[in-house]
Amino acid sequence: MSMDSLRSHPLRTARALPSLWAAVLLLHGGVSRAADVVGRIGSIEVTSGEIRAYVESLPAQDQAALARDPALLSQVVRTYLARQAVLHEAQSKKYDQQPSVKGQLDRVRDEALTELYLQSVSRPPEGFPSEAEVRAAYDANPRAFQTPRQWRVAQIFVARPADKDAEEKARRKAEEIGRQARQKGADFASLARLSSEEKDSANRGGEIGWLAEDQMVPGVRSVVTALGKDAVSEPVRLDDGWHVLKLLDSKPAAIRPLSEVREAIVAQLRTERARANRQAYLGKLLEQNPPAINELGLSKVLARGK
Repeated sequence: MSMDSLRSHPLRTARALPSLWAAVLLLHGGVSRAADVVGRIGSIEVTSGEIRAYVESLPAQDQAALARDPALLSQVVRTYLARQAVLHEAQSKKYDQQPSVKGQLDRVRDEALTELYLQSVSRPPEGFPSEAEVRAAYDANPRAFQTPRQWRVAQIFVARPADKDAEEKARRKAEEIGRQARQKGADFASLARLSSEEKDSANRGGEIGWLAEDQMVPGVRSVVTALGKDAVSEPVRLDDGWHVLKLLDSKPAAIRPLSEVREAIVAQLRTERARANRQAYLGKLLEQNPPAINELGLSKVLARGK
């Protein structure tokens, strides 16, 4: 598994990593063997400590994916082992000693060291932000934490066939299903399980789930938003077929409570403070050490070879 596949998971901060390290240790028998080998490729062995350091170097979204699903860890170890095998081969062939490669490695090292140092001098203190600062950020922009109005919808779907004669038959089937579903006391969920041709929702009694207005196509949106609770629509004709819709519930737009968004606010405030600290540090550094540029010499840089 590549790190790109991990990045496809939803972003959130990785606060559940202790369970991840439990999974590392379980790979080889528990806490007492924390330094044991957890992977091997050829003569190369890696320990749980190495994997811990590797995971901690990954982007936050990758760490979050691992925290949600520790089963991904074995795939991460495979990726790490493959990279170690490539590194071993490059070193055995002294690839890093080639002049052009050595120059690139020096530049990469210098850039990495510069960035790590900038991060260290820009990092906000551990106590930042305070609870008062979090509350102030929350109160300053309530719209940022608003959830839109939502509708909980179920459907019975009849697919549109390519054949014209069959299409008419399908239309009549959808109309009959809609008629049955609108009868007093009708069991929509049972009818969906029996008749719906969209199997995923059919297995859930037709339930699609909660939808915001912008998650519904126009033809469905106008029907659903006009339904009363527990009402069933006439078949809605879309390109793929007919949808008999039932509104199970709805909820108005609301502001998410601070308890739900505190973590996101803290992360955002820390990011903003780190960015400001970095700019302030660089500004002060340049003020204390004003750059001097030889414009004449600089003009020859891009002219070389022309």
